[in-house]
Amino acid sequence: MAKKIKARLFVEVPLAAGTALWLGESQAHQLIHTLRSREGDAVSVFNGTDGEWLAHATLIKKKQVQLSVESMRAPQKNAPDIWLVFAPVKNEKIDFMVKRAVELGVSALLPVITRHTIVSRVNMERLYANAIEAAEQCGRMDVPALHEPQTLDRVLGAWSASRMLIHADESGRGLPIHRALATQVRGPAAVLIGPEGGFAGEERRMIALLSATIPVSLGPRILRAETAALAALAHAQAWLGDGDELPCHAAFIAASLPIEGDPATRAG
Repeated sequence: MAKKIKARLFVEVPLAAGTALWLGESQAHQLIHTLRSREGDAVSVFNGTDGEWLAHATLIKKKQVQLSVESMRAPQKNAPDIWLVFAPVKNEKIDFMVKRAVELGVSALLPVITRHTIVSRVNMERLYANAIEAAEQCGRMDVPALHEPQTLDRVLGAWSASRMLIHADESGRGLPIHRALATQVRGPAAVLIGPEGGFAGEERRMIALLSATIPVSLGPRILRAETAALAALAHAQAWLGDGDELPCHAAFIAASLPIEGDPATRAG
């Protein structure tokens, strides 16, 4: 009987059968002290390019864990090309936003500094750690790209016309998001979320001048920046991404459910 997978870990090394790797300090601590792992325990590993692999702990020391990679569990599959471009918010809110955005399958995270952005410094190391943790937990095989903060005018000035920019327009001039996206063709896209104080007038005009911009409404209520980001991303994935695919664990669920039409499930 196959051993239960003890943990799912992102590692930044090439993966292939026979690869031996040492875990970083935080991952080793997680396995040793949090999960009480022992030598021989099974671990799932992925690196964003080589698929997901089964590995086993071959050596556990006081602060070190070595894994031996054995066989591929699933081939590589990346998230749809949908970015989140957002004005940074305070620490606990940005942590929440990043983790949930990763769960929703965002492919890149790009903080932008706007006229009304309150946060002046973004802890990129912390954001990357949050992104990795969320990717490990949600079952995706890649970790989104994390870009250094840039000013909004610089981002818009270099924007590619081939990437749709879904702009959460608080002015109310955009169509409801489900109607706006229902007619769009799938392709590179990004969701743009402004700061808690909204975009300045000049910034709204710059956004409107882009040929790729689609202004959208997220409904009648006033949303916090992190709520708006997740609402818009959920719609974007539903219409333009992989929102119509089955969950990665659906096969296990389906195996435990009765099959419609199966004589064994019929009453009488």
